[in-house]
Amino acid sequence: MAEIRYLTTIQIESGALRLLRSECARAGIARPLIVTDAGVRAAGLLERAVAALEDGGPTLPHAVYDGTPSNPTEAAVRAAAAVYREAGCDGLIALGGGSAIDCAKGVAIAVAHEGPLKTYATIEGGSPRITDRVPPLIAVPTTAGTGSEVARGAILIVDDGRKLGFHSWRLLPRAAILDPDLTLGLPPRLTAATGMDAIAHCIETFLAPAFNPPADGIALDGLERGWAHIERATRDGQDREARLHMMSASMQGAMAFQKGLGCVHSLSHSLGGLNPALHHGTLNAVFLPAVIAFNAGAESVQRERRLQRMARVMGLAGPDDIGPAIRALNARLGLPAGLADMGVTPAMFERIIDGAMADHCHKTNPRLATRDDYRAMLEASM
Repeated sequence: MAEIRYLTTIQIESGALRLLRSECARAGIARPLIVTDAGVRAAGLLERAVAALEDGGPTLPHAVYDGTPSNPTEAAVRAAAAVYREAGCDGLIALGGGSAIDCAKGVAIAVAHEGPLKTYATIEGGSPRITDRVPPLIAVPTTAGTGSEVARGAILIVDDGRKLGFHSWRLLPRAAILDPDLTLGLPPRLTAATGMDAIAHCIETFLAPAFNPPADGIALDGLERGWAHIERATRDGQDREARLHMMSASMQGAMAFQKGLGCVHSLSHSLGGLNPALHHGTLNAVFLPAVIAFNAGAESVQRERRLQRMARVMGLAGPDDIGPAIRALNARLGLPAGLADMGVTPAMFERIIDGAMADHCHKTNPRLATRDDYRAMLEASM
């Protein structure tokens, strides 16, 4: 039986950061650990978040961990968990992009459970081992891409080098504060890459075969918003309307992907684990055309005319135009034309395929890909 959940309290408007203290009170957090990264601190956003903890009274006692790497690791989780324990924290505020939010989810697991992080990975059967002992989490995204602020999952690189998914409804943030003003200073390249991550989420979850009509509707609307506004947000970072719609598209993609993702993500998770310097959203953007072409033959995609419905909200004439339109959009956004431009070589293919076949997104693609299918998708994405 399919399960459909929409549980996070979402505050979305310019200036929503002012609600941070009241959301901490609602979640029962009296001494939060703020999990963030050096770039967010340098941009002055950490200072603004701390100021929001003063609203209506003395500053809420808190601690800060700002060592989150671009692809969060088990080592970073351990370091942040140590700060959490030393400061006597009772909850978490994730401030940053998907990396900071996923790192905070890892901390929530680590401070409440024993053993290595891989014990709780989805692919290791670890989801049921994540208990309600996890502390409450409030997510404050500073990018519009992953949507981790409303998702039950996190992607983390564990000590053995694998990039694994961790999924539990207990990891769902109690509140998500979506303030597009926090994204106004995001550089164009990062705006484009994170925006394409959001678009990839909307597309993949809409194509996934599971029965979840609310997710389909949310994903399709998110795709329409993201497709219409990503260039505006990239071209003019101060365009508040475009930033708001991109933040909504990001959130909607993640609300919907409880339905499942697919080969775009199984490939990007695998390759991102092999080379953590590669941006996840950029990889998704590059893989999308080849995966969409592969999925065009899926029975569920054809039966429900999913590509036709996508083309309509993207303002395209038909399904055959989707792949070329994405490639053209990537070019206009200044993203790589293919994997070769990112330093990927055919010698890496077998290791990428190994990881993709083992990834939790592999089985929720509308067509079950073989090793040869993945090899063809990699070749088409070069």
